Amino acid sequence: MAAQDITQRFLFENADVRGELVSADQSYREILAKHPYPQPVQALLGEMLAAAVLLSTTIKFDGLLILQARSSGPLSTLMVECSSKQGVRGIARYADDLSGETLAELMPDGVLAITIDPDNGQRYQGIVSLEGGSLAESLCSYFANSEQLPTQFRLHADGRVARGFLLQALPADRQKDEQERADTWSHLNVLADTITAEELIGLDNETLLHRLYHQEEVRLFDAQPVHFECSCSVERSGNALVSLGQEDVLALLEEQGGEITVDCQFCNSRYRFDEPAVHALFAAAAEHAKGLH
Repeated sequence: MAAQDITQRFLFENADVRGELVSADQSYREILAKHPYPQPVQALLGEMLAAAVLLSTTIKFDGLLILQARSSGPLSTLMVECSSKQGVRGIARYADDLSGETLAELMPDGVLAITIDPDNGQRYQGIVSLEGGSLAESLCSYFANSEQLPTQFRLHADGRVARGFLLQALPADRQKDEQERADTWSHLNVLADTITAEELIGLDNETLLHRLYHQEEVRLFDAQPVHFECSCSVERSGNALVSLGQEDVLALLEEQGGEITVDCQFCNSRYRFDEPAVHALFAAAAEHAKGLH
Protein backbone atom coordinates (compact mmCIF):
# COMPACT_ATOMS: atom_id res chain seq x y z
CA MET A 1 0.00 0.00 0.00
CA ALA A 2 1.34 3.42 -0.93
CA ALA A 3 2.33 5.58 2.06
CA GLN A 4 1.60 8.75 0.12
CA ASP A 5 -0.45 9.83 -2.85
CA ILE A 6 1.39 8.88 -6.03
CA THR A 7 1.00 8.09 -9.68
CA GLN A 8 3.52 5.71 -11.24
CA ARG A 9 4.08 4.81 -14.87
CA PHE A 10 5.12 1.41 -16.21
CA LEU A 11 6.11 0.21 -19.66
CA PHE A 12 6.27 -3.19 -21.33
CA GLU A 13 9.75 -3.54 -22.83
CA ASN A 14 8.70 -5.94 -25.59
CA ALA A 15 5.29 -4.52 -26.45
CA ASP A 16 3.79 -1.18 -27.45
CA VAL A 17 1.80 -0.83 -24.24
CA ARG A 18 2.17 1.48 -21.27
CA GLY A 19 0.35 1.71 -17.97
CA GLU A 20 -0.19 3.86 -14.92
CA LEU A 21 -1.09 3.17 -11.30
CA VAL A 22 -2.50 5.84 -9.01
CA SER A 23 -3.07 5.95 -5.26
CA ALA A 24 -4.81 9.12 -4.10
CA ASP A 25 -6.08 8.18 -0.64
CA GLN A 26 -5.04 11.30 1.28
CA SER A 27 -6.25 13.71 -1.42
CA TYR A 28 -9.51 11.76 -1.53
CA ARG A 29 -9.98 12.08 2.22
CA GLU A 30 -9.27 15.82 2.06
CA ILE A 31 -11.96 16.23 -0.60
CA LEU A 32 -14.46 14.21 1.44
CA ALA A 33 -13.62 16.17 4.61
CA LYS A 34 -15.03 19.31 2.96
CA HIS A 35 -18.50 17.83 2.32
CA PRO A 36 -20.60 15.10 4.06
CA TYR A 37 -21.39 13.12 0.90
CA PRO A 38 -23.54 9.96 1.05
CA GLN A 39 -21.53 6.76 0.60
CA PRO A 40 -22.54 6.07 -3.03
CA VAL A 41 -21.49 9.61 -3.97
CA GLN A 42 -18.21 9.20 -2.08
CA ALA A 43 -17.42 6.06 -4.05
CA LEU A 44 -18.16 7.58 -7.46
CA LEU A 45 -16.27 10.78 -6.65
CA GLY A 46 -13.25 8.69 -5.62
CA GLU A 47 -13.36 6.77 -8.90
CA MET A 48 -13.59 10.08 -10.74
CA LEU A 49 -10.56 11.34 -8.82
CA ALA A 50 -8.45 8.31 -9.72
CA ALA A 51 -9.58 8.52 -13.34
CA ALA A 52 -8.72 12.22 -13.64
CA VAL A 53 -5.17 11.63 -12.40
CA LEU A 54 -4.74 8.69 -14.78
CA LEU A 55 -6.02 10.75 -17.71
CA SER A 56 -3.69 13.63 -16.88
CA THR A 57 -0.72 11.29 -17.31
CA THR A 58 -1.71 10.34 -20.86
CA ILE A 59 -1.14 13.85 -22.26
CA LYS A 60 1.70 16.35 -22.14
CA PHE A 61 0.43 19.80 -21.21
CA ASP A 62 0.70 22.62 -18.71
CA GLY A 63 -2.72 23.47 -17.39
CA LEU A 64 -5.81 21.74 -16.13
CA LEU A 65 -7.69 18.55 -16.95
CA ILE A 66 -11.35 18.61 -15.93
CA LEU A 67 -13.39 15.42 -15.74
CA GLN A 68 -17.10 16.13 -15.31
CA ALA A 69 -20.23 13.97 -15.36
CA ARG A 70 -23.70 15.54 -15.54
CA SER A 71 -27.18 14.06 -15.46
CA SER A 72 -30.80 14.90 -14.69
CA GLY A 73 -30.84 12.12 -12.09
CA PRO A 74 -30.38 12.21 -8.29
CA LEU A 75 -26.65 12.85 -8.73
CA SER A 76 -26.55 15.87 -11.03
CA THR A 77 -22.82 16.62 -11.08
CA LEU A 78 -19.50 14.94 -10.41
CA MET A 79 -16.39 16.97 -11.16
CA VAL A 80 -12.68 16.57 -10.54
CA GLU A 81 -9.93 18.91 -11.67
CA CYS A 82 -6.34 17.70 -11.99
CA SER A 83 -3.48 20.04 -12.85
CA SER A 84 -0.47 19.04 -14.93
CA LYS A 85 1.40 18.93 -11.61
CA GLN A 86 -1.15 16.45 -10.23
CA GLY A 87 -2.87 18.88 -7.89
CA VAL A 88 -6.48 17.73 -7.50
CA ARG A 89 -9.82 18.94 -6.19
CA GLY A 90 -13.36 17.63 -6.63
CA ILE A 91 -17.03 18.23 -5.92
CA ALA A 92 -20.44 16.57 -6.29
CA ARG A 93 -24.00 17.90 -6.51
CA TYR A 94 -26.90 15.66 -5.54
CA ALA A 95 -30.56 15.72 -4.54
CA ASP A 96 -31.46 15.82 -0.85
CA ASP A 97 -33.61 12.72 -1.28
CA LEU A 98 -30.81 10.76 -2.98
CA SER A 99 -31.78 7.21 -3.83
CA GLY A 100 -29.85 4.52 -5.68
CA GLU A 101 -26.28 3.30 -5.47
CA THR A 102 -25.00 2.49 -8.96
CA LEU A 103 -23.86 4.92 -11.62
CA ALA A 104 -26.84 3.99 -13.81
CA GLU A 105 -29.29 4.64 -10.95
CA LEU A 106 -27.71 7.89 -9.79
CA MET A 107 -26.86 9.40 -13.19
CA PRO A 108 -29.34 8.05 -15.76
CA ASP A 109 -28.83 9.37 -19.30
CA GLY A 110 -25.73 11.16 -18.09
CA VAL A 111 -22.86 12.55 -20.13
CA LEU A 112 -19.15 12.60 -19.37
CA ALA A 113 -16.97 15.50 -20.50
CA ILE A 114 -13.18 15.49 -20.59
CA THR A 115 -11.79 19.02 -20.89
CA ILE A 116 -8.17 20.01 -21.43
CA ASP A 117 -7.61 23.65 -20.44
CA PRO A 118 -3.97 24.51 -21.21
CA ASP A 119 -2.25 27.56 -19.75
CA ASN A 120 -1.38 28.55 -23.30
CA GLY A 121 -3.37 27.29 -26.24
CA GLN A 122 -6.86 26.29 -27.20
CA ARG A 123 -9.26 24.56 -24.84
CA TYR A 124 -10.37 21.09 -25.96
CA GLN A 125 -13.38 19.07 -24.84
CA GLY A 126 -14.54 15.54 -25.63
CA ILE A 127 -17.98 14.27 -24.60
CA VAL A 128 -19.36 10.75 -24.31
CA SER A 129 -22.53 9.23 -22.86
CA LEU A 130 -22.23 7.52 -19.50
CA GLU A 131 -22.49 3.95 -20.73
CA GLY A 132 -22.21 0.54 -19.14
CA GLY A 133 -22.30 -0.06 -15.44
CA SER A 134 -19.31 1.98 -14.36
CA LEU A 135 -17.22 5.08 -14.91
CA ALA A 136 -14.36 2.87 -16.11
CA GLU A 137 -16.56 1.42 -18.87
CA SER A 138 -17.63 4.90 -19.97
CA LEU A 139 -14.01 6.03 -20.20
CA CYS A 140 -13.05 2.94 -22.19
CA SER A 141 -15.95 3.69 -24.53
CA TYR A 142 -14.77 7.29 -24.92
CA PHE A 143 -11.32 6.19 -26.07
CA ALA A 144 -12.76 3.53 -28.36
CA ASN A 145 -15.27 5.86 -30.03
CA SER A 146 -12.96 8.84 -30.43
CA GLU A 147 -10.40 6.82 -32.40
CA GLN A 148 -7.72 7.45 -29.82
CA LEU A 149 -5.25 4.89 -28.54
CA PRO A 150 -7.02 1.85 -27.04
CA THR A 151 -7.15 2.44 -23.29
CA GLN A 152 -8.52 0.42 -20.38
CA PHE A 153 -9.30 1.54 -16.82
CA ARG A 154 -9.78 -0.21 -13.49
CA LEU A 155 -11.02 2.04 -10.70
CA HIS A 156 -11.83 1.51 -7.03
CA ALA A 157 -12.94 3.87 -4.26
CA ASP A 158 -14.89 3.23 -1.08
CA GLY A 159 -14.78 6.39 1.04
CA ARG A 160 -11.31 5.59 2.40
CA VAL A 161 -9.11 4.81 -0.59
CA ALA A 162 -9.09 5.89 -4.24
CA ARG A 163 -7.06 3.71 -6.59
CA GLY A 164 -6.76 3.39 -10.34
CA PHE A 165 -5.05 1.30 -13.01
CA LEU A 166 -4.64 2.27 -16.66
CA LEU A 167 -3.42 0.26 -19.62
CA GLN A 168 -2.89 2.02 -22.96
CA ALA A 169 -1.74 0.84 -26.38
CA LEU A 170 1.03 2.91 -27.96
CA PRO A 171 1.75 3.61 -31.64
CA ALA A 172 3.54 0.77 -33.44
CA ASP A 173 7.23 0.65 -32.54
CA ARG A 174 8.41 -2.60 -30.99
CA GLN A 175 5.70 -4.64 -32.69
CA LYS A 176 4.94 -3.89 -36.35
CA ASP A 177 2.61 -6.80 -37.13
CA GLU A 178 -1.02 -5.78 -36.53
CA GLN A 179 -2.15 -9.25 -35.46
CA GLU A 180 0.73 -9.56 -33.03
CA ARG A 181 -0.13 -6.16 -31.56
CA ALA A 182 -3.79 -7.12 -31.20
CA ASP A 183 -2.92 -10.45 -29.56
CA THR A 184 -0.55 -8.77 -27.10
CA TRP A 185 -3.12 -6.11 -26.20
CA SER A 186 -5.78 -8.76 -25.62
CA HIS A 187 -3.42 -10.90 -23.52
CA LEU A 188 -2.36 -8.02 -21.26
CA ASN A 189 -5.98 -6.94 -20.80
CA VAL A 190 -7.12 -10.44 -19.87
CA LEU A 191 -4.51 -10.44 -17.10
CA ALA A 192 -5.51 -6.93 -16.00
CA ASP A 193 -9.12 -8.11 -15.70
CA THR A 194 -8.02 -10.40 -12.86
CA ILE A 195 -7.10 -7.46 -10.60
CA THR A 196 -9.21 -7.45 -7.46
CA ALA A 197 -10.05 -4.42 -5.33
CA GLU A 198 -8.12 -6.07 -2.49
CA GLU A 199 -4.98 -6.27 -4.64
CA LEU A 200 -5.32 -2.70 -5.84
CA ILE A 201 -5.61 -1.55 -2.23
CA GLY A 202 -3.27 -3.91 -0.42
CA LEU A 203 -0.28 -4.39 -2.73
CA ASP A 204 2.50 -1.97 -3.58
CA ASN A 205 2.83 -1.25 -7.28
CA GLU A 206 5.90 -3.41 -7.85
CA THR A 207 4.27 -6.44 -6.22
CA LEU A 208 1.00 -5.90 -8.08
CA LEU A 209 2.73 -5.70 -11.45
CA HIS A 210 4.82 -8.78 -10.70
CA ARG A 211 1.71 -10.72 -9.73
CA LEU A 212 -0.03 -9.69 -12.96
CA TYR A 213 2.83 -9.73 -15.43
CA HIS A 214 5.65 -11.85 -14.00
CA GLN A 215 6.16 -13.45 -17.43
CA GLU A 216 6.55 -10.05 -19.09
CA GLU A 217 9.45 -7.61 -18.96
CA VAL A 218 8.04 -4.52 -17.25
CA ARG A 219 9.86 -1.30 -16.42
CA LEU A 220 8.46 0.67 -13.48
CA PHE A 221 9.31 4.38 -13.47
CA ASP A 222 9.77 6.65 -10.47
CA ALA A 223 6.57 7.64 -8.68
CA GLN A 224 5.26 11.20 -8.98
CA PRO A 225 3.38 12.86 -6.09
CA VAL A 226 -0.34 13.63 -6.16
CA HIS A 227 -1.80 16.22 -3.78
CA PHE A 228 -4.99 18.06 -2.91
CA GLU A 229 -4.86 21.63 -4.16
CA CYS A 230 -7.61 24.20 -4.47
CA SER A 231 -7.05 27.04 -6.91
CA CYS A 232 -9.38 29.48 -5.15
CA SER A 233 -7.91 32.76 -3.86
CA VAL A 234 -8.81 36.30 -2.82
CA GLU A 235 -7.77 37.49 -6.28
CA ARG A 236 -10.00 35.00 -8.12
CA SER A 237 -12.94 35.78 -5.85
CA GLY A 238 -12.42 39.49 -6.42
CA ASN A 239 -12.27 38.99 -10.19
CA ALA A 240 -15.56 37.11 -10.00
CA LEU A 241 -17.16 40.10 -8.29
CA VAL A 242 -15.74 42.53 -10.84
CA SER A 243 -17.22 40.43 -13.64
CA LEU A 244 -20.69 41.09 -12.17
CA GLY A 245 -20.35 44.83 -12.69
CA GLN A 246 -19.92 47.63 -10.18
CA GLU A 247 -23.58 48.61 -9.94
CA ASP A 248 -24.75 45.09 -9.13
CA VAL A 249 -21.94 44.48 -6.65
CA LEU A 250 -22.62 47.73 -4.78
CA ALA A 251 -26.30 46.80 -4.60
CA LEU A 252 -25.32 43.37 -3.27
CA LEU A 253 -23.00 44.99 -0.74
CA GLU A 254 -25.84 47.12 0.61
CA GLU A 255 -28.22 44.17 0.60
CA GLN A 256 -25.78 42.07 2.65
CA GLY A 257 -25.15 44.73 5.27
CA GLY A 258 -21.82 46.08 4.10
CA GLU A 259 -19.91 42.85 3.54
CA ILE A 260 -20.00 40.35 0.67
CA THR A 261 -18.85 36.79 1.30
CA VAL A 262 -17.67 34.51 -1.49
CA ASP A 263 -17.51 30.81 -0.64
CA CYS A 264 -15.41 28.29 -2.55
CA GLN A 265 -17.64 25.33 -3.37
CA PHE A 266 -14.65 22.98 -3.52
CA CYS A 267 -12.83 23.62 -0.23
CA ASN A 268 -15.31 25.80 1.73
CA SER A 269 -12.83 28.67 2.07
CA ARG A 270 -14.63 31.96 2.64
CA TYR A 271 -13.49 35.32 1.28
CA ARG A 272 -14.93 38.55 2.68
CA PHE A 273 -15.13 41.91 0.91
CA ASP A 274 -16.23 45.03 2.81
CA GLU A 275 -17.01 48.39 1.18
CA PRO A 276 -13.38 49.65 0.98
CA ALA A 277 -12.29 46.31 -0.50
CA VAL A 278 -15.05 46.42 -3.12
CA HIS A 279 -14.16 49.97 -4.16
CA ALA A 280 -10.50 48.96 -4.34
CA LEU A 281 -11.40 46.06 -6.64
CA PHE A 282 -13.16 48.27 -9.16
CA ALA A 283 -10.52 51.00 -8.93
CA ALA A 284 -7.84 48.42 -9.77
CA ALA A 285 -9.98 47.06 -12.62
CA ALA A 286 -10.38 50.58 -14.04
CA GLU A 287 -6.63 51.20 -13.88
CA HIS A 288 -5.99 47.89 -15.63
CA ALA A 289 -8.48 48.79 -18.36
CA LYS A 290 -6.71 52.14 -18.91
CA GLY A 291 -3.42 50.34 -19.34
CA LEU A 292 -4.86 48.27 -22.17
CA HIS A 293 -5.63 51.36 -24.28
